Amino acid sequence: MTLKDKLAAQRIYLLLGGLFITSLVVSNLIFQKFFYWHPVDADIFGSKLFEISVGILPYPITFLITDLISEIYGKKRANDVVVVGIFASLFSLLIIYVANIVPATSWSHVTDKTFRHVFGNSAIAVFASMLTYLFAQFVDIQIYHFWKRLTKGKHLWLRNNFSTWFSQFVDTLTIVTLLCSFGIIDWANFKGLLISGFLFKVFVAILDTPFLYLGVFLFKKRFNLKTNDEIDLL
Repeated sequence: MTLKDKLAAQRIYLLLGGLFITSLVVSNLIFQKFFYWHPVDADIFGSKLFEISVGILPYPITFLITDLISEIYGKKRANDVVVVGIFASLFSLLIIYVANIVPATSWSHVTDKTFRHVFGNSAIAVFASMLTYLFAQFVDIQIYHFWKRLTKGKHLWLRNNFSTWFSQFVDTLTIVTLLCSFGIIDWANFKGLLISGFLFKVFVAILDTPFLYLGVFLFKKRFNLKTNDEIDLL
C-alpha cells in the first residue's frame, strides 16, 4: 500500500470513528423520548409492539460501524474505537453535569427546571449505557472475528448478523434491566420493552447488511484488498 493510500485509509478510519462516537453520545442524550412504530397492531406484555426510546435509532449505527472497521481494519482498531467511545461518553456526562449546576438567567428559554427534567437522568443513562455498550460492543467484535476466522473471511452476512443479533440482545437486556432498576422505567414495561427493542434491532441489523456489503466492496475496490485482507494503519 502506498503512502497516499495509507493516509486515505487513516482519514476514513477517523471519519468512521467520528460517526460512531456521535451516534453513541447522541443516543445517550435523547433516550428519554419514546416513540411508536406500529407496522402491525400487536401487544407485547401490555406494551404496543415497537414502543421504544428514540435513543435506539442511532445506536445500531455503532454496530454497523464496528463491523465495518473489524472487517477492514481488524479487531484491534475496532476495540480502539469502542474505548474512545467510553471516554467520549464520560466527557459528555461531565459537560452535562457542569451545565446543570450553572444557574439559568431569568430570560433563558430553557429554565433550570426544564434542563433538569430533560437531562436529569442523563448521568444514570450514560452510566447504564456505558456498561451495556462496553459489554455488547466487545461481545459483537469477538463474535464477529470468531465467525470471520471460522469462515475464512467468507459469508459476510453470517458474521454481521449473528454477531449483531447476539450482542444486541445482550445490549437490550442489560440497558432495560438497569433503567428499570434505577426507576427510570417501570418494571411493568420490562418485558414489552425488551422484546420490542430486540426485535427492532434485529430488523435494523437485517436492513444494514446491504450497507455493510457496499462499504466492504468500496474499501476492497479502493485499496485492492482480497478476501480476509485487513488494512494496517501503522
